[in-house]
Amino acid sequence: MRQSWTILPALSMLVAITGCDPIERATPRPRAADSKKLAEWDVPNILRGTIGAETLMIGYAEQTSANYQPIVVSGYGLVVGLDGTGSSDIPPNIRAHMLQEMERQGVGSETIGYGHLNAPQMLNSKDTAVVVVQGVMPPAAVGRYKTPPVSGRSHAVINGTTFDIRVTADPRTGTTSLDGGRLYTTELRIGALTTGSRQAKSVAEASGTIFLNPFAETETELGGDINLLSGRVLNGGQATEDIPVRLMLLNPSHTRVRLIQDAVNRRFPREPGQSSDTAKGKNDSIIEITVPPSHRNETENFLRLLRHTTLRQANAEAVAMSTRRTLLSDSTVAPNAYWRWCALGNRAIPFIRELYEYPEATPRLAALRSGAYLKDPLVSKPLREMANEGPLAARLESATLIADLPSDPRNDQALRKLLNERDTELRLRAYESLNTRGDSSIKRTQIKNKFLLDVVPSDQPTIYLTQSGQPRLAIMSDNLNISSPVTASIWENRLIVRDSEDPERVEVYYREKQDNKGRVYKVKRDLPSFTYFLAHQPIPEQPEQGLGLSYAQTVGALYRIWRKGFIEADFKVEQDRILAEIRRAGMMDDYEIRPDFEPTDTFEEPPTDGVAPAGPIG
Repeated sequence: MRQSWTILPALSMLVAITGCDPIERATPRPRAADSKKLAEWDVPNILRGTIGAETLMIGYAEQTSANYQPIVVSGYGLVVGLDGTGSSDIPPNIRAHMLQEMERQGVGSETIGYGHLNAPQMLNSKDTAVVVVQGVMPPAAVGRYKTPPVSGRSHAVINGTTFDIRVTADPRTGTTSLDGGRLYTTELRIGALTTGSRQAKSVAEASGTIFLNPFAETETELGGDINLLSGRVLNGGQATEDIPVRLMLLNPSHTRVRLIQDAVNRRFPREPGQSSDTAKGKNDSIIEITVPPSHRNETENFLRLLRHTTLRQANAEAVAMSTRRTLLSDSTVAPNAYWRWCALGNRAIPFIRELYEYPEATPRLAALRSGAYLKDPLVSKPLREMANEGPLAARLESATLIADLPSDPRNDQALRKLLNERDTELRLRAYESLNTRGDSSIKRTQIKNKFLLDVVPSDQPTIYLTQSGQPRLAIMSDNLNISSPVTASIWENRLIVRDSEDPERVEVYYREKQDNKGRVYKVKRDLPSFTYFLAHQPIPEQPEQGLGLSYAQTVGALYRIWRKGFIEADFKVEQDRILAEIRRAGMMDDYEIRPDFEPTDTFEEPPTDGVAPAGPIG
């Protein structure tokens, strides 16, 4: 469930409680003086009677807060499968670290099955490169684990929470390109990037095929528009250890621990495959939390629901009514009202329905969001009406909320209508929601092991690219062609597109970088067919002609052709959230905001003094 509200941080006095160390190393027991200060903490009335009013959340975060901070993890890794663009020039301490890690993972071991590999030879090869791997783990990520064997069957492996990772060639090496590489299994750790005994415990692993950034600061014969030294592995990171979540009582009490533990376990009962109850008291001040499997991929929402859970749930209806009263008297509490209703569940629906048509915008939006989260069928009609008219912000919000509603042709039709809006952001929100709903209006082609090519009906031609999760390239148009006449030369004349004698086709010349001679193809002029041709790799089962370019290369070629004015459409890219999170955590200095491009022969770099606002579309 996507939300745009941000929950306010908890106490600024955390440092006084837990010290400066961001990692909890022992069970904390507040001193009497501390307990007195905590007892004087004044919580907002709307949070009275909730778990968040009586506890702090502690774990690996840099600072405790109501929404629990994501965690930046990093490590040194090895990219294999390069075509002579790697480097054997590696700093001695990094080389020693890599040899140790490779040996520990079984490289050279006949027992494990990697006896045919030789760690020193791999590091000395020009087909490998040492890289820096970074990722942002979701808060309270759930680690990979094995289920116990049942009825003689062997155990099953349940994957941990997944996340995207960023891969960058170590600047101290002579690596020239990561194109075509695959990241060898790399352990990721919390804290500063280091080697040896100073390393923290491994909490995640990363591996997979590298997707290079489709845009670059410079153009080279090898890469054209692609940043060759930086890429990512989409969904390539996986938690191997649970990121601990613990609640610490503001005022230690065995009685309150039992009360909170029971409230959590009633709201989030133990699920199949869950190793223990959701809440388990450890002493008079600490409660350990286990994220239920059903919340494995939405841990941040789970933590918000946890903090807004009512302690005495027998009074759910009275709490829902009180929350509504508080919201109507003070609209600034709307974020907390929303989460309180969501935490109460379906018992809150009758009390929020009355606000679906409320004249004031903020209470109405809080109710509509809650109804959408709780999948109230009656929320569909007001959301469709809001999508069709009103302020742009409200229309954007409704386009996002409709995505998670139960199946209803009227909801799908409302989103399809938004695909023709002049506002680009609104069109993209509608497309993302239709994608979430698996709408049949999206004609999808899977280009094996590369990306999904979506063709979306729209009166407003748009090319849209994703940079997280499953890579997608969406062509939003009923009939988008490469303009005529066309003459586009790309990558130092290795790729040339020009008109042919057939007005329905273009002539494409392509030469591999290692070849002296190229080949000429006749390709359909419509953009979906042309894009498929760029990326498709001919195989016996699919013998259609194609160049076999990667996702990044395909996007780079389209971007160059578009930039020269031969594709008449908007060109938009999903915001790079992983870079933003790493930047916020202070783990890198080269964060860059990708702009909304305008066709021009000169590509100017965007400013780097800010972070794009969060939201579903960048």
